[in-house]
Amino acid sequence: MDTATKREPGELFGPRFALFADVLAVGLATAAASLPLITAPAAMSTACAVLDRRVRQDAPTTAGGYLRALRQRLRTGDLLAGAGLLAGGGLLLFNALAAGAGLPGAVVFRPALLAVAGLLAVVYLRACARPESATSWRTALRSAAYDSVRTPRASGVLLLAVATAAVCAWAYPPLLFLVPGPLAIAARATENHL
Repeated sequence: MDTATKREPGELFGPRFALFADVLAVGLATAAASLPLITAPAAMSTACAVLDRRVRQDAPTTAGGYLRALRQRLRTGDLLAGAGLLAGGGLLLFNALAAGAGLPGAVVFRPALLAVAGLLAVVYLRACARPESATSWRTALRSAAYDSVRTPRASGVLLLAVATAAVCAWAYPPLLFLVPGPLAIAARATENHL
């Protein structure tokens, strides 16, 4: 049997599933770290960095390693980014509730609101995937917004990943705790390859 399919002693997953297992483990750790909501940007940015290291260096990733990396990187700027994310999410939720309550023009407003939410999600994920997010969220967001417009193909792929994650979480709510991992690796992939 060749080494591509052989398990090492004590290895829980074979080599073909190691990255998949790491993505799920980091997704669970990211979901847990994001529960206070204000820590969500730092948690997602750390997930992107950890999974990027996993792919580039082929070193196994653990939830404990992820949490250590998050603890080392959590700073005031990350909490301010989390507060901004909460404010933006609250504003989108308020507008969605207003459209659902019979706002005049809601037929046009709902799809526009959905498009804006999708575009903001793409910019947010691209900002999390950028190395600048570790030092300056303002720079990371500016670069992500510029790149989202400059590379529409990558933004479209990431938007499809967001839509797929949303449908999966809607269809089976416990998957909500796993989607941060695949979204983080999708964000890093679009930053690196498209």
